[in-house]
Amino acid sequence: MRLPITSSLILCCGLLLSGCQTLPTLDTSPEQEPQALAHSYDFRLYQAPNQPITVLELAQQLKEIDVVFIGEFHGNHASHLLQMQLQAALFQLRPEQVLSMEMFERHQQPVLNRYLDGEVGEKYLINEAPAWPNYAGSYRPMIEFAKHNFLPVIAANAPGDIVRCIGQYGQSYLDVLPTDEKAKIAKNSFLNDEAYQTKFYEFMEEMRHGKMNDERKANSYAAQLTRDNTMAESILQALDDHPQAQVIHLNGSFHSAEHLGTVALLKQRRPDLKVAVITPIRVNNPEAPKLTQDDLNKGDYLYLIQPQPEEYLDASYRRQAMQNMFANSKDKAKRCLAIPATHPSAD
Repeated sequence: MRLPITSSLILCCGLLLSGCQTLPTLDTSPEQEPQALAHSYDFRLYQAPNQPITVLELAQQLKEIDVVFIGEFHGNHASHLLQMQLQAALFQLRPEQVLSMEMFERHQQPVLNRYLDGEVGEKYLINEAPAWPNYAGSYRPMIEFAKHNFLPVIAANAPGDIVRCIGQYGQSYLDVLPTDEKAKIAKNSFLNDEAYQTKFYEFMEEMRHGKMNDERKANSYAAQLTRDNTMAESILQALDDHPQAQVIHLNGSFHSAEHLGTVALLKQRRPDLKVAVITPIRVNNPEAPKLTQDDLNKGDYLYLIQPQPEEYLDASYRRQAMQNMFANSKDKAKRCLAIPATHPSAD
């Protein structure tokens, strides 16, 4: 049994908040050039449209917000440093806090709870949940902060196996999903937002160079909606369970940028909620980071970070990696429940 949220303060909080406090303006005159991003963990934080702020100033502005979405580029440690610093700063101002995470799925909640309660060690959590491969380097600090301060952590996402099968067969896959499995995803998993659908389809067209047929796009979007709706419902349940708490939700930037995705679907369910979105922006020139006009609509707050290294320069090596990835996806799709031959999605 998890202990209730406590107001105890972690002693090292001041150290966690000591970095990245001197931030640049967007004035590009020779007298005040933007400060360079010095290393891969560095970031520059702005209040939209273009006002530089510190983490402590941001925490003050977010103190009364119900749900704080911190978008990330998975594996970019500048994102994870900001998340950790802001979690600690908000806790100082409002100790009633819940951490919600895309990185854990609903069925993993019992294992996550056992770790938070001190019943199992970290290797058990990593192997048996299982946690994402980059858990230790990316999410350990926030989980440990929550564990130290007896804060709830919500495994907010939909199970990958269900999402994958919806991506294969579309919305009709729910017709064969048992009741206990349906409980692991949102009750209304396909609640839609038209602006998000347009953005998703454009993204898929770009990724597949226009070679994706309409049925495949619709199925992929249904899978995406299942994740977003399940995370939105999980956040709402956390607020119901902890009515005085502030929820900090971590997700990949696509799920929250421009107030779309999980944010839009949460607001459809609870329009009265006070929500803030923090979005990462990759800069082309770390020596002189700037926001573009297009960036300004992506969040209430923006943080500039260096891009991660190019994953592939050799085209043939990239093609082989993609082929292996899609082959693995096809193998996993074979685990889907059998679709009756008479079912439309079996064609």
